Amino acid sequence: MAEDVFIAISSEALHAKSKVYMGRAMVRKAAGDLDEYQLWASLALELLGKAALSRQHPSLAVDPLHAPSLFVAAGVNITTDVKTITAKTLFERLTHLVPRFDKLVQKFCMDIAERRNSELHSADLPFKTMRLDAWEAHYWHACDTILRHMKSSLEDWIGAADAAAPRQLLDEAAAALEAAVKLRVEAARAAFLEQKKAERERLLAESELREPEQQVAFFPNRYDEIWIQPCPACACRAFMTGDQTGEDITQEPDEYGIWEFVDREFVGEEFKCPTCELALAGSDELDAAGINYIHEDRQEREMEYEPDYGND
Repeated sequence: MAEDVFIAISSEALHAKSKVYMGRAMVRKAAGDLDEYQLWASLALELLGKAALSRQHPSLAVDPLHAPSLFVAAGVNITTDVKTITAKTLFERLTHLVPRFDKLVQKFCMDIAERRNSELHSADLPFKTMRLDAWEAHYWHACDTILRHMKSSLEDWIGAADAAAPRQLLDEAAAALEAAVKLRVEAARAAFLEQKKAERERLLAESELREPEQQVAFFPNRYDEIWIQPCPACACRAFMTGDQTGEDITQEPDEYGIWEFVDREFVGEEFKCPTCELALAGSDELDAAGINYIHEDRQEREMEYEPDYGND
């Protein structure tokens, strides 16, 4: 990576500007102007996300269809008109970079970005109709998730004094979610145990016949993989879906060719049990239920070679 990155896509510069915008947001909140509070907060969130991507590599924050911007990201400053990615692309990329930035966090971030666009580019007043308690805890959770990945914190981002209220809000929201999930698991367990022993044994045996490849219709959202996950409520065979976050390839030759061993890692997004109908979504709910949502597997395949280009 180039040592000197153009300021428009510098992680440090983006992070610093996000702190400035967050400061403006907190000033407007203190003044009771909740519409403008949301506006500045949404802008701060987008800059923070781009700072996280640029911290990994500046090319992740620029428009891949704008070649001059890609050159700048590679350290070749051929233009000052650097084009960065849209909010949609930003939040999609963060799901691959930040493990706890799951689909639920992504959806919230897109919702607030769309409200911001509507506020700025139309006569609608979307921020005025949003209650503070309907979005604020989700907002701080998204920011905290990104900041933790960047080895930072809310306290560093907005100042220790101002961060006290968001931190308390996050703690309260986390405690409420954990309690709700545990009650949901206990209710599913109790309903399963109410059935006669013979019926429970039948359901357990029936669940062992289910395979991941048969569960595609069970999960309407698209994910990279489906794998078996024992249900914390009824102990029957249940399933988890998630997206791939990494892979490590090793090669081993033999007399017939070269074999590749691919160790893949996935982060779980959604859990469902066909037996007791327990359903969980997002890393926070999975954590609260005591489910390990990191999944690893190994694939073995013969190495394939690219065909000739036909220019011999």
